Order: sequence, then C-alpha cells, then structure tokens
Amino acid sequence: MTIAVLLAAGFEEIEAVTPIDVLRRAGFTVETLGFSEEVEGSHGIRLVADKVWSGDLSAYEMVVLPGGLPGADHLRDDERLIQALQKAYEAGTYLAAICAAPKVLGRAGLLKDKAYTCYPGVEDEIGQGNHQEDLVVQDGTIITAKGAGVSLAFAYKLVDVLGGDSQSLSQGMIYQDLFN
Repeated sequence: MTIAVLLAAGFEEIEAVTPIDVLRRAGFTVETLGFSEEVEGSHGIRLVADKVWSGDLSAYEMVVLPGGLPGADHLRDDERLIQALQKAYEAGTYLAAICAAPKVLGRAGLLKDKAYTCYPGVEDEIGQGNHQEDLVVQDGTIITAKGAGVSLAFAYKLVDVLGGDSQSLSQGMIYQDLFN
C-alpha cells in the first residue's frame, strides 16, 4: 500500500512529518510529492521530496494533505491537484486532510454532504458539508483533522483506516501515556 503526502511551500511541518513517520513505522510505503524538489515549510524547515508532483495520484491508495499557510492555499489553487483529487475520490482512494487543508477537498467539491473537521474558521471558507468539532473525523474515504496538535491522533487514524495496528504502535511511542 502506497501513500502520497503532498508538500507545497508553506506546509505545516508537524502535519506532514508526523503522518509520514507514523505510517512508515506501521510498515506502509509513503512518498512525499513536492511542488518542487525541495520544499520549505511554514516554519522554515526544508524537506527534500521523494518525487516532484507530476499531476497523477493514480498509484496511491491514500493521499495526505498537510495544512499550514500558505501551503494549504497553494494546494487549493493547483488545478491539476483538484482534478487529480476528484479522480482519486471516484476511484475510492482515501483522502486525508488536516488543519486548513480540508479547504482543498472543499474546492474539489468532495465535502458536499460529508462530515469533516478543520482548523477553526476554515469551515467558513469551505462553505459545504457537515462541519464537526471533533478532533478527527472520518466519513467514508474522507478523513480530516482539526490542527497541528492532533497530528499523532490523525496519523494513528490513518494507520487504522489502512488496516494497520495503531494500538501497538501508539503504545510503543508512549502516546497512550498522555491520557493516563
């Protein structure tokens, strides 16, 4: 199973790196697709992408969209990405977005009649679907999360959705101790 994580300039670093790390720990293949070979996040951290975004998502079972500004806006404004997400959705690909990135799914028209969550206030820009206050929301093949602080919970949800064992993984990472 191969997962794509899209990286546009100004992405939120923790929202990109956490799912990459957790999904790889769970044994999944994760490829970062950068809008350029090297992409700088919103806090000045530079990542070298595995591949440069070519406009095609057909090789992936899941696509992860990190938030962050202006990263989420760059994703939203890329017409190739909007069309590729629509095709991926029609093909049954899981689409995951965190923080401000659900606006990308909204622009693609994929949140209509869907439950979702996002960073507070972004729902006003989305203007469709059924906004929830939950930290992580799944509605069919759409998984959304509220913001940077829930990056681990989001990543564990993605592991579960793909049939992995997030429980053992989260115990090994001492995540459960946060709630005891």
